[in-house]
Amino acid sequence: MAESKLETSGNPGTYPAGARHFHWVTAVFVFILVPVGMYMVYRGEATNFDAFTNTLYSNHKLAGFILLWIVVARLAFRFIKGAPKNEPTLAPLQKTASHLVHWVLYGLLLVVPLLGWIGVSLYPALGIPFGLSLPALTAPNDKLAETIFTFHKLGAFLLTGLVVVHIGAALFHHFIRKDNVLRRMLPGLKPR
Repeated sequence: MAESKLETSGNPGTYPAGARHFHWVTAVFVFILVPVGMYMVYRGEATNFDAFTNTLYSNHKLAGFILLWIVVARLAFRFIKGAPKNEPTLAPLQKTASHLVHWVLYGLLLVVPLLGWIGVSLYPALGIPFGLSLPALTAPNDKLAETIFTFHKLGAFLLTGLVVVHIGAALFHHFIRKDNVLRRMLPGLKPR
């Protein structure tokens, strides 16, 4: 794992400002993309795909494309800058679980948008706002597009489940264990 010699300004064990910014921007994108994705699919099936539904799809594609590159930049930042040492109060099993969940989240944050991009390439429905189009990653194939979109949706549900676990664990550590796990990612909070 990319553990590091990283020490942040006066608060060893906290994530640097860049990592915290990437984390919270990623969270905002996920909290918007997943519900909008579910709503647009419902609307598309219920309304026979009207102009508003098309706008939702176009914006979802653009936001997913942006998120993909945010995650790539976030991972590059992590590999270059490293991560702070583990919270010292964590048991070995908790450290292992934490690392596993984090790396699976990173993987899903890459795979889910890529599957969406492949799906719209296969469909093809590459249009995004401002009269732009995503570059096609593959030749059209409607049947394969359906399969890819199924995996895109399942990946989004798995991502959502892991985000709930991630949030639950952070809140457990903050309110029950009263350690610094959550404080490491919050701006302006000093360690306990």
